[in-house]
Amino acid sequence: MAYEFKFVRLVEFSETDMAGIVHFSNYAKYLEAAEHRFFRSIGHSIVAAKDSPRVGWPRVRIGFDFKKPLRFEDEIEIHLLVARLRSKSITYKFRIHKLNGDQPELAATGEMTVVCVSIADRSAMKACNIPKELAAKIEVAPAGLLEG
Repeated sequence: MAYEFKFVRLVEFSETDMAGIVHFSNYAKYLEAAEHRFFRSIGHSIVAAKDSPRVGWPRVRIGFDFKKPLRFEDEIEIHLLVARLRSKSITYKFRIHKLNGDQPELAATGEMTVVCVSIADRSAMKACNIPKELAAKIEVAPAGLLEG
C-alpha cells in the first residue's frame, strides 16, 4: 500500500512572473502532477480505463503556505503524502523543497482534497465510493511524516 510519492523537476521559465519568481497558480499544477504520478506509481491513471468505472476527481479544497520563492531553473522536489482517506475523498499534503543548495529548503506546503465522482452521465457528477481496487492500494501516511 502506498502513502507517499516524490519527484524532482526544474522550474520552467514560463512558470515565472514579472518578478522572476514562480507564479502562485503553478503550485496547483505541481500538486496535480504529483497526484497523477502517485496514481501511476500504484498502477492506475487519474483517467479511468474504458473497462473501469467512469470516475473523476474534482478538487474541492486547495491551499498553500509559501515559505521561499522559487525561480527559473531551480531544482525542486514535490513530496505528496496521503493525509486522509475516506470512502469518497482523498486529502493530500504536499511539501515543495528547493534543492539547489547544500541542504533542501522548504519553499511551500500545501493541502488538496479531491472527491471521487461518477461521470457515467457527463451532465451530472455525483460523489461515489473510491473504486475498491484503487482504495486497497492507498493508505494514510504515518503521523510522524504528516507532522514533519
